[in-house]
Amino acid sequence: MNFDEKIIDSLDELEKFLLSVENGGLGLTNVAGVALATNNADGRPFIAVLDDKHQLLLGRWVTKDIYENGKDLVRHGPKKNLH
Repeated sequence: MNFDEKIIDSLDELEKFLLSVENGGLGLTNVAGVALATNNADGRPFIAVLDDKHQLLLGRWVTKDIYENGKDLVRHGPKKNLH
């Protein structure tokens, strides 16, 4: 898996991450979506950036709080503009 070891621990960080994905700031190609998920081995939550075949392009760990409280942000997308 292609995981960034940084941990997202605030909704503001999650929003910035989502904006970076949307704006191409992470250098990823063929991005089709994002999802909150848990690791099958240990249950650790993460945000997954997926391609059009639902393959993981990039994962970043999130805290349990962000996993629970960031679902609407992931589902509906960020509202801020990235400058």
